[in-house]
Amino acid sequence: MTEIVATNQTILVVGGGIGGMTAALEAAECGKDVVLVEKNPALGGRVSQLYRYFPKLCHPVCGLEINQRRVKQNQRIRVLTMAEVSGISGAQGDYTVNVKVSPRYVKESCTACGACAEAVESEVSDPFNYGLGTVKAAYLPHKMAYPQTYVLDSSIVGTSEGEKAKAACKYDAVDLDMKEEEITLKAGAVIWATGWKPYDAAKIQPYGYDRFPNVVTSVEFERLSDPHGPTGGKLLRPSDGKEAKNVAFIQCAGSRDENHLRHCSRICCMASLKQTNYVREAYGEEAKSSIYYIDIRAIDRFEDFYQKVRNDSTVSFIKSKVAKVVGDEKTGDLTLHGVDTEGYHRYANTHDLVVLAVGMEPSVKGAEIPADIISDSNGFISPDPANGAVFGAGCATNPLDVNRAVQSATASALRAIQVINRVAGVEG
Repeated sequence: MTEIVATNQTILVVGGGIGGMTAALEAAECGKDVVLVEKNPALGGRVSQLYRYFPKLCHPVCGLEINQRRVKQNQRIRVLTMAEVSGISGAQGDYTVNVKVSPRYVKESCTACGACAEAVESEVSDPFNYGLGTVKAAYLPHKMAYPQTYVLDSSIVGTSEGEKAKAACKYDAVDLDMKEEEITLKAGAVIWATGWKPYDAAKIQPYGYDRFPNVVTSVEFERLSDPHGPTGGKLLRPSDGKEAKNVAFIQCAGSRDENHLRHCSRICCMASLKQTNYVREAYGEEAKSSIYYIDIRAIDRFEDFYQKVRNDSTVSFIKSKVAKVVGDEKTGDLTLHGVDTEGYHRYANTHDLVVLAVGMEPSVKGAEIPADIISDSNGFISPDPANGAVFGAGCATNPLDVNRAVQSATASALRAIQVINRVAGVEG
């Protein structure tokens, strides 16, 4: 059984992405006890799935590695992975929280030697790469995963494959008898940092995401660009493995649209500008990137980066809301139809690959949070006193880039610390 010691002076952080890790670290390094709950097998969230940050184009590895080391070394933080909060009751300073922990089928004694993966042949869709590839049914979530503990997919439990994985482990770390657990915690304050998810591109019917394999989302393109991704960093079309040298980026795919997401997701323009660099790096002067946009929103320090991309001879900007995407079954190419509003002429432009800059929505919308939470019409947590000591952080509160998500998480940690200090003061 999982044992967690928590009192009303403990801060519960829900979500182990960059926002949740930041909130947990800030609180713990101020001397507070923290329980950090993450539904996935490893911490890091969507930042761990990025190839590079904008605007410096540096790799996320360094920032994540530092935070992971801080988490590992801080004895005030207790991490629960593959865990989800199923209920929150009580009031600020005195919450009771129910947490459901799914079986990993691998114990903490795992050394990440990989023998279990070598022993099995079954493969499952790889969630880290957004299903663009497969992974062994005994797997490490990714190279930088924390904790460095393998996972067995439930599909091989009770099969000969599962027994092979168990027999291959020299450290007796594979436990096929693990069961789902329900544990109860006390907490004085809760920080809800469950992050964001990409909008379902299949809902945008005119763009053909569910019909044309060479229409991908911006988060999928990020994994295709990464040397640790499913194609080894080569920009290859999903349909035939052809090099994608002529790439179209469609902005506001599902955002700023009354039929989909009404809000601007803020990061999409910068993400596409960044990704044009991936195309140029791969193919040099042969590269061709076309950005179809309503308007480019690159604020503050991002303006210089935008101007740099503007001056790139391999990048074109077409001011237009793309009307539809048509695929050629024989070639796999895609033709975009619409009207360029600068000159008002119709176009039918053909590309190797289409990347949809999909919008951000909260991974867990306000109505789905197991507590009485005030949220806005898009499901983001509102900063309302009625929420008591349940504080939103990062992209659970707004569409934010990494820097602003960290700032938001730090602010939430400070609010939670104030609650705990008041509890300690009353009890003292």
